[in-house]
Amino acid sequence: MFLSSFENKIDKKGRVSVPATFRSHLNSMGYNGFISYPSFNHPALEGCSQDRIEKLSNTIDTLNPFEEKRDFFATSILSDSENLQFDTEGRVSLSDKLLNHANIKNNILFVGLGKTFQIWEPKNFEKFKVVARKKAFLNRSNLKWETKQKGEL
Repeated sequence: MFLSSFENKIDKKGRVSVPATFRSHLNSMGYNGFISYPSFNHPALEGCSQDRIEKLSNTIDTLNPFEEKRDFFATSILSDSENLQFDTEGRVSLSDKLLNHANIKNNILFVGLGKTFQIWEPKNFEKFKVVARKKAFLNRSNLKWETKQKGEL
């Protein structure tokens, strides 16, 4: 899983070191990089494995091929996705297009979200986190533990 948050600087060549735990998780799944695309909901970037983007693509493919919304999703997610490969030092280069979407200039915050992660400009994430925490508190009753059936571990 992708857990915790890690802040790193972008170097003069536009590269950023990906957190070791994120790299390790991706490597354990057989990947030497990740997919990134602009978030719909935030001035941030989404990050995921190749498997995850394939699942998203398959979900888009279940939509009627002649409906506009299928094209909207495919265009907004898949056409803006970038396959970012780690260099020998565990860094990736994010395009200006991605950096501009997230308003990232110098520092990057990698935010673990379980099966995916996001990449934020650190100050923007801190503002979002305050709002997210308040909304999570208000909606905490919606988060329920899955109970096991009799005989399961």
